Amino acid sequence: MKFEHLVQINDPLNPLIEPLTPTQLWRGLVLRARAPKLFVPWLDDCDIVSSTPQALERVLRYGDVSIRDLVNFEPEQLIRYAIPAQNEMVASTLLVRVETPGADALNVRFSYDDGVTEEAGSMDAFYNEFRRSAYQESDIDTVRIIRELAAEGRFDTEHF
Repeated sequence: MKFEHLVQINDPLNPLIEPLTPTQLWRGLVLRARAPKLFVPWLDDCDIVSSTPQALERVLRYGDVSIRDLVNFEPEQLIRYAIPAQNEMVASTLLVRVETPGADALNVRFSYDDGVTEEAGSMDAFYNEFRRSAYQESDIDTVRIIRELAAEGRFDTEHF
């Protein structure tokens, strides 16, 4: 399944949306990788196995299921989550890209790929519609949480 969607962060034409700086957005996205329990309430635990400024290796626990992944950072631009094939899971990736399409405009693009091609009308296609919806809602919630943390001043220092 390949799925991509865009979340608009700043809209210069809509004064009702409190703008975020690219730095606030980036720090929030990094926090999502480093402290995912703040963003994923159904996550039971996250162990950081190794950490550098450029990458993380994590083990995420959802009940009895453990998922190992690798997270790579291209500062201020891109976070790449890579889940190698494990147990019954196929390899998959999530790219989270910060986009600045114009002055004062700011977006974040989420691109999911599990490498599996689905046939129209198949059960996989049916279930993938639910997955797409869940991913999109989770990503919108991520932005909502980043906005709340930014409003609290959480990203005002380098050590957030």
